[in-house]
Amino acid sequence: MELEREYTLVEHLTELRKRLIIVAVTFIVTLIIGFTLAPKLLTLIKSQPTAARVEWNVFGYTDGLMIYLSCALVISLLITLPIALYQIWLFVKPGLSEEESKGTIIFIPASFLLFLAGISFSYFLLFPLMLNFMANINESIGAIETYGMKQYFSFMFNLLIPVGIVFELPVVILFLTKLGIVTPNKLRKMRKVAYFILVVVGVSISPPDFVSDILIIIPLLLLFEISIWVSSWSVKRKLAKEKQLEESLKE
Repeated sequence: MELEREYTLVEHLTELRKRLIIVAVTFIVTLIIGFTLAPKLLTLIKSQPTAARVEWNVFGYTDGLMIYLSCALVISLLITLPIALYQIWLFVKPGLSEEESKGTIIFIPASFLLFLAGISFSYFLLFPLMLNFMANINESIGAIETYGMKQYFSFMFNLLIPVGIVFELPVVILFLTKLGIVTPNKLRKMRKVAYFILVVVGVSISPPDFVSDILIIIPLLLLFEISIWVSSWSVKRKLAKEKQLEESLKE
């Protein structure tokens, strides 16, 4: 029995190693692709209205290189994310029932689309609003804005990536609900604690001003409420299927 357990553990570790290697190779290959696409993406971003008032200056020898690397890394992460999620699903699939296996595969495209939605929401709505607000504040106090690439992209990446990750909340909650780890009632009971955590997260990833904090905190709170609704929907659907199965067995 001990030898059998050890062999099973070795099999799991071998399978995990295989999945990790696939993800690592994918990341390296897509990072190379990111290096080739980064200049075009940077040029595209530079042509957007939000970058119109920013001169493409660098104030350090490594500023341009770091922005180039950051841009390539973002491209690589976007391509690697769905593949990594699929590898995780393949790893846990043997421990799932056929119904659970079919029910969880949908999380991969849903998770990727929500991540893209979070990035899009940040870039097209939050980012311009925050830039305009801070520019108006600087203008009101007579400050001369002198920004470069590093300031612009650091601010942008520090906003886009965290918001994109936070947008995964409904999918994570739905996944945990399907596994029976969380329930709608538990989520409702922990609402106050969750709100506090989300407020802290929102303040941490937004610039230090009240308007920016509100712009990011409200969507986060809405995402949590959507997560409760999604969890409740999942539980009701599961109960309905069980009831339907019981009725069919009685017949």
